[in-house]
Amino acid sequence: MTPRELIDTAEVPGGEPLRLFRRGADYMIVLDRNELMNSRMSGSEEALATMTIERLGRPAPHLLIGGYGMGFTLRAALGRLGPQARVTVAELVPQIVDWARGPMAALTDGCLDDPRVTVTFADVAEVIAAAPRAYDAILLDVDNGPDGLVRAANDRLYAARGLAAARAALTPGGVLAIWSAAKDAAFARRLREGGFTVDEVTVRARSNGKGAMHTIWFAVPR
Repeated sequence: MTPRELIDTAEVPGGEPLRLFRRGADYMIVLDRNELMNSRMSGSEEALATMTIERLGRPAPHLLIGGYGMGFTLRAALGRLGPQARVTVAELVPQIVDWARGPMAALTDGCLDDPRVTVTFADVAEVIAAAPRAYDAILLDVDNGPDGLVRAANDRLYAARGLAAARAALTPGGVLAIWSAAKDAAFARRLREGGFTVDEVTVRARSNGKGAMHTIWFAVPR
């Protein structure tokens, strides 16, 4: 087996470091012993973008993507959006973008230089709170589910107050979309109690329809 090579380490404010590994042509971002993402599995992250845009049905929406990751969601969004659309990416860890422009540049495929894209180095919770009625959709993929895995402060995104802030940041009829590695009945209930109509969708991890089952919640304010 090809050995896994450590490429770099990034500090996370209020959390454990992230490590970028490479094995052959594949990349992995790891937190402690948890593999948060790898370059072989992009299907559910792509679905986060494409299914949100389908639900919106708007010609030139403004999307907020929380967490760049490996850029799967951003690239999928850009492939579906027209020239007048806008995408804001809120990324807490600048080195994630350095990795995208450096060792993973081939994977990034220039998406960060698209004129429709603005990258903000900030906590997505603060970006949401600062912008009432600003976004047609908010797409969150900053943890492995609705709990603060990467850092404890992310819990506020999924608590009642965080969901209320997301609701206030959406334009009328906008969509809050949240990616998760697994189902979470309590969180789905919290969304409904927070005034959202919720569609819970299960998708495969890989773009070829194989791999583990992941969950996306599409929540629209009632």
